[in-house]
Amino acid sequence: MKTMETKRLEGLSEKIFLDRYARKDADTNNTKVGDYVLVLTKDDPKFPAKEVGEIIEREGKKVKVKLRSGQVVDSNIDKLTLTIEKTPDQMWDRLASAMASVEAPEKQQEWTEKFRYILDDWKLVPGGRIAAGAGASDELTLFNCYVIPSPKDSRGGIMDTLTEMTEIMSRGGGVGINLSSLRPRRAIVRGVNGSSSGAVSWGGLFSYTTGLIEQGGSRRGALMLMINDWHPDLIRFITVKQQAGEITNANLSVCLSNGFMKAVKEDLDWELYFPDTTDPDYNELWDGDMKKWKDAGKPVIHYDTVKARDVWHMIIESAWKSAEPGVVFMEYYNEMSNSWYFNPIICTNPCGEQGLPAWGVCNLSAVNLSKFYDEEKDDVAWEELGKTVRYSVRFLDNVIDKTPYHFEENRANQQNERRVGLGSMGLAELMIRLKIRYGSPESMEFLDKLYGFMAKEAYLASSEIAAEKGAFPKFVKDKFLQSGFMKNMVSEFPEVGAAIKKNGIRNVTVITQAPTGSTGTMVGTSTGIEPYFAFEYYRQSRLGFDKQLVPIAQEWKDQHPDEPLPDYYVTAMDLKAEDHIRAQAAIQRWVDSSISKTANCPADFTVEETKKLYELAFDLGCKGVTIYRDGSRDQQVLHTDKKEEKKEEAAQPAAKAEADQGTAVNADVKAFDQISESLKVDIDSKTEQIFDRQYKRRPQVLSGSTYKYNTPLGVAYITINDLDGIPSEIFLNVGKAGSDVFAMSEALGRVCSLFLRYGDHGQKERLLIKHLKGIGGSGAIGFGPNRVESIADALAKSLEIHLERLEAGSASSGYAHYEGNADHGTPAPAAEAPEHTGDATIRQSLDLCPSCGGASLINSEGCKNCTNCGYSKCS
Repeated sequence: MKTMETKRLEGLSEKIFLDRYARKDADTNNTKVGDYVLVLTKDDPKFPAKEVGEIIEREGKKVKVKLRSGQVVDSNIDKLTLTIEKTPDQMWDRLASAMASVEAPEKQQEWTEKFRYILDDWKLVPGGRIAAGAGASDELTLFNCYVIPSPKDSRGGIMDTLTEMTEIMSRGGGVGINLSSLRPRRAIVRGVNGSSSGAVSWGGLFSYTTGLIEQGGSRRGALMLMINDWHPDLIRFITVKQQAGEITNANLSVCLSNGFMKAVKEDLDWELYFPDTTDPDYNELWDGDMKKWKDAGKPVIHYDTVKARDVWHMIIESAWKSAEPGVVFMEYYNEMSNSWYFNPIICTNPCGEQGLPAWGVCNLSAVNLSKFYDEEKDDVAWEELGKTVRYSVRFLDNVIDKTPYHFEENRANQQNERRVGLGSMGLAELMIRLKIRYGSPESMEFLDKLYGFMAKEAYLASSEIAAEKGAFPKFVKDKFLQSGFMKNMVSEFPEVGAAIKKNGIRNVTVITQAPTGSTGTMVGTSTGIEPYFAFEYYRQSRLGFDKQLVPIAQEWKDQHPDEPLPDYYVTAMDLKAEDHIRAQAAIQRWVDSSISKTANCPADFTVEETKKLYELAFDLGCKGVTIYRDGSRDQQVLHTDKKEEKKEEAAQPAAKAEADQGTAVNADVKAFDQISESLKVDIDSKTEQIFDRQYKRRPQVLSGSTYKYNTPLGVAYITINDLDGIPSEIFLNVGKAGSDVFAMSEALGRVCSLFLRYGDHGQKERLLIKHLKGIGGSGAIGFGPNRVESIADALAKSLEIHLERLEAGSASSGYAHYEGNADHGTPAPAAEAPEHTGDATIRQSLDLCPSCGGASLINSEGCKNCTNCGYSKCS
């Protein structure tokens, strides 16, 4: 295996390292000339910017910083991040020493060296909490994942859960909560002689609190809400994100049983029920575990009977619209779980990769597979990979004894089962080096071999540790080996079964495939088990957005400047959705926990195709499934203060003029200013009367055409309706409902409609075309006459085509007729709207990143990740 020389990180990788993982000096008064620091160059609560630089002058609190770019900026020590660690080598020394410190004194030096070996050159990339906290603080948790018990069905119980959730999030942990313990909507609450608002409404409370924590400065709080398929509020939970504002800061998933899936396949009825809350033991015994309640002979109240297929279709349709809810096949998950006999899985963490019991936690790290390509043999460096996996299991097991515990229940649960989650990153890069196309039949065989090997080595390592230190306290040999996962493991690798029978095993689970958005971006490789999202992307800097290539693609371009990338350079949107699911299933076979994976689907993916995809995931043995259809609705609102952005533009017109050329987003914001300049309307008490006389009121029914264009920010659906034979109304939809791109596009359509219907002067539509056509940004779609520079440019092209068709008398052939209120009418899809297909490298709708402000936020690995700055909603 070729070993790379360790060197100082550069660019975005260095910023991520210094900002999130390097050990900090909390007292910036220690700053001195010559120190390298991270300086806040844009002090904005929504879109801050930080750069690396050297202190060249200090006077009191004032400093001058020379940035990597050579620019010198004036700042204040309060705006500096002063790190004790400047390079990864220093962090690796800290982590190796910290994890070895829990070993017996005579073994600490040996394991310090072994841990340092796997950390070196990023062969093992520790989870974010471990990297930031181990050896740096006795207060910082080293765990990423938490599931807290379902709330007790009382006001006090709900408040206790809220407190627990807040405490965990404030320390950087993601939280999963199953709401099934809460009584359904309109159920009687005898103590107050009233009725319950339902499980979903209390989920809204948890979601709202998560939003407050984020707004208060934490970017790491994340929430998963789940509900079981028997709960009477099931349908309301499935559709809740179609109601704006109720749950906006949580991921949602439905827990489905084998019985429900059988009812779907056989078109059977499905019962919705809940425990009888008048039972004298209800308050003491009910914890959300319906099987335990029924086994105790306790009564349930029937609420409704529905068709299982109707509920299934509702889940599919909602996922098709908005990528939520996801589904977790929870009964199957527990059948496969090694803890099935003593600790049932009740929920997952926010990204879905880690199913956990009540009070469960898990510590995560990832083997960087890109480091295990043997260039001489053109194969995986199997021996080195096996050694790294074995040492990594011990590294993670030691985390359990090294981390502080803020809840005694977490300590008791984790030390009883010692759950760890070793995953991977760099899979896509490794496959490209091996010339294996992700998603191909060959890749499925490779994935089975690769992840089977890693699972075998991990389990043998855990058994070896058990021989030395003892098995996890809840280990029962015969029952452990009866789990669905272990039956498969032992049948393929009998040596694993023999080792466990002889030694026991140290950890109840060992493998988890988590998203690695921030750490993967820092290391410079593909994240998690996902293919690359794109090989070309835009990085935001002080001067705007610069076009970049991922390193492995850059290597090819440098060596073959006149040739296209080979077909094994594959991106997420190049794959068929079924290929994503088949890859997930191939890896799931060797993962005892679960997987964070998104099946990317094109914009024209149908509901029926989505249904087949979900059923394929169940049939292939996936424990859960999440899809993202390009351009689908998403109610996860990003809070952006547009007014503050406009104030800054006014204060710094020269700087913003340059930045406006940087992105397609700013290009479309610029279009608003141009239209407003044309309108010259100031609606105060006097001009409002003039406006009312000149504004053409909308009749109940209008006819028009819908045009579909690919734009740099996603597919745009542009509906132009006519009044008295001329364009008078524009509906513009781009991206996910609830996103900033969607809101900006809707606003542009409204402003254009206002302009078209105001006043009697003619040729307004020509004026719109003149002002909007050709506005460009950092990206473009298509070539020649089909080239689309921005959303505003697409609107101008649609309007131009529409006018030509009106003049030719042919516009009616493509009309999309609809009826509705002037403010709430929704256009139907056009029968034959012209489609302009563009550059295949940018296909997925993007949104604005709350960290760097770029149009670079994408759905991947079951989460929202930024391709510019490495921001991740879940990390």
